[in-house]
Amino acid sequence: MSTALIIVDIQNDYFPNGKIELVNPNKAAKNAAKVLEWFRQNNKENIFHVQHIAADPALGFFLPDTDGAEIHETVQPLENESLIIKHFPNSFLQTDLEKKLRENGVTKIVVVGMMTHMCIDATVRAAVDLGFETTLIEDACATTDISYEGKDVPAEQVHYAFVGALNGMYGAITSTEDFLR
Repeated sequence: MSTALIIVDIQNDYFPNGKIELVNPNKAAKNAAKVLEWFRQNNKENIFHVQHIAADPALGFFLPDTDGAEIHETVQPLENESLIIKHFPNSFLQTDLEKKLRENGVTKIVVVGMMTHMCIDATVRAAVDLGFETTLIEDACATTDISYEGKDVPAEQVHYAFVGALNGMYGAITSTEDFLR
């Protein structure tokens, strides 16, 4: 059984001065970098960086050929690591991520990245639906405040609501510190 790391959308537009700044993106990225370093030392073949490139400019961020769409410096891919380009929240949708995982004999995945309530949620649920045993490192993820019908929900509540919903049925939830132990 092989385990892969999937780093989802840790891109410049989510950081200060980006087009859609998240809450505490630097903390999440630093934790993701610790997990990435662990994988680089222990499991070099199975590191997958996922980069969202907007298919529609109306999205307003992750626009092709912009600095905002670039992967953040904290988790820059090395030459031997896979880069998956996606255009939807689900990292598996219309990409070759599943194919590459299966070719490498991967049965377990570890997920880190941005945004908890969107791309992380979609990717974790899809991974489980595809039969991968999934671990989400929750403090290596970040999200933003959201609102609906005049109701504002702070990022911390958004994050923990989605993490709580994924816990158990859709995978194991852990912290960076516990994972690295």
